[in-house]
Amino acid sequence: YFGTSILTGSNSIQEVVVKVERPTYNKPFLGGFRNVSTGVEFHNAGSQTKPKKRPDKGIQLFSRGTQTAVEKNTRQQTRNTTSTQMTKTGLYVSNMPDKLITPGKYFTAQEYHKRRVEAVIVIQKYFRRWHAAYLVQNLKEQRRLRLAQEAQEELQKKWEKEEKLRREYEKKLNPKTREDFELLYHDLELWMQEETERINRTLTGAKRKAALCALLEEETELIACIGMHKLSANLENQQKAILHFLGKCAQPRRWKAFDGKITEMDTQNSLRGKELLEIYRSINTKDIPKDERISVLLTLKWTVKEHECKLTEEIVALIDREIDLISREVKECNLEGLRKRICTLFLQYIKTPEFNPQVAGLIKVPQDPLTLYKNVYFCHSCEKYLAPSEFPIPASSHTIGRCRSCYQLDNEARKREAYFKYRLILEDLRKSEVDYQDDSKIVFLVQLPDMQYLIENIWNCQSALSACSDLYELVMVRWNKQHEWSPWNTILLTKEEADAHLKLCNLQKTYEAPFIYRIEQKHIRAKNCFARIPAMASFLHRSNNQSNAN
Repeated sequence: YFGTSILTGSNSIQEVVVKVERPTYNKPFLGGFRNVSTGVEFHNAGSQTKPKKRPDKGIQLFSRGTQTAVEKNTRQQTRNTTSTQMTKTGLYVSNMPDKLITPGKYFTAQEYHKRRVEAVIVIQKYFRRWHAAYLVQNLKEQRRLRLAQEAQEELQKKWEKEEKLRREYEKKLNPKTREDFELLYHDLELWMQEETERINRTLTGAKRKAALCALLEEETELIACIGMHKLSANLENQQKAILHFLGKCAQPRRWKAFDGKITEMDTQNSLRGKELLEIYRSINTKDIPKDERISVLLTLKWTVKEHECKLTEEIVALIDREIDLISREVKECNLEGLRKRICTLFLQYIKTPEFNPQVAGLIKVPQDPLTLYKNVYFCHSCEKYLAPSEFPIPASSHTIGRCRSCYQLDNEARKREAYFKYRLILEDLRKSEVDYQDDSKIVFLVQLPDMQYLIENIWNCQSALSACSDLYELVMVRWNKQHEWSPWNTILLTKEEADAHLKLCNLQKTYEAPFIYRIEQKHIRAKNCFARIPAMASFLHRSNNQSNAN
């Protein structure tokens, strides 16, 4: 504490006690100056309050090295020593190599700017000329590429059309599947209609009746010829189906690993299936030497002898009989029936789960008959009990109706319609609906007769825009792509028109009002014809939601 006297007024002095707080830290040096004459140093004063501490960030933010520039004085010497000498008294310097420089014409800033602008204009003219030539060349190249692409697409379309016609002709020439025979019967019906119309138009009376009888006999011969081809094709398809079935039995277990690689593992059942498949192929092989045939029969005999039952005993007896006949040198043609019996019984042996466990999950008829009671329907036409998958149910039907085989037989005998083109359109439509991934159901309820009725009666077998009537070029797409496909939300277009239609965002602005009105009228007709579909689709959606919730 220090005592201090202060003058309070009227020449009176009062002593006041002043409290001085001593600092507990060293004050920083804040600079100052020194008197040159007296040598007294004066420091810059600082406040007595404690300065605010800055938080330590772990790095040095201020340093003298970065704030103070280091200066260095060095002497510089030119690389070549030069000198300048002028004429003076007693020294003559020649002025022959000197150059006389005269000042040019003086021009103002406006003239300089004008000169620069003219130079820029010249540069711009040359650049624009080059740029225009570059754009023209680029446009020509794009036009050439576009024309080449259009020509290539045109050739591709022509080739695809020719390929489709060639495949159709090949199907008719060598029919093998149900679709091929549908095309044959359809062409036969078209030929019959043309001939009948020609006879009715050109002949009358007895000649007309005789021509119609001859036409009927010719039709009968053609139907018999088609039937023979159908029998041979059925035998070939049956053999292929058997080999495909046995190949499934011999397939190893497969699963996909985390890295995408497929891993295969042969189990005991799959190895057994492979063994039986090889024996079946060897038995069906024709024109082999007798020694190899006997070796195959003995292998089959020892294979079936592993299980004792009535079936295996019959197979062993037939094998012994064939070996005995081969040893007696019986002709091959006389052994065909015996060999077919052996193949049939061995196939029955393969399809038995007790002898081939791999076949248990592939046979259509389950081992437990109780599972069939609620999953079998009766066909009133052929009077057979069949699985639900054997009954095509049109969208407008009220009952189960006939099975597929009865429908096919009735079609071959009466209408003779070919559903091949409609099947292609329906398959393309279902593939496109699956790609939307919006759980559309209605497209899978529509059957081939429904698609035929929709194309022929509603859309008149032609595109809504270009009136193209080639069914190979037509596809069905959604009218409004925001909603799932249905007979009242569809349009029949060519493939190019369909691609352009699906890219549209606003149909009202793109199409004219009369066209939209015509399409809406077709949708109303289709909705009246397929009035049962909405209820079926809502039931499927509801059952699907319940299964997902479960």
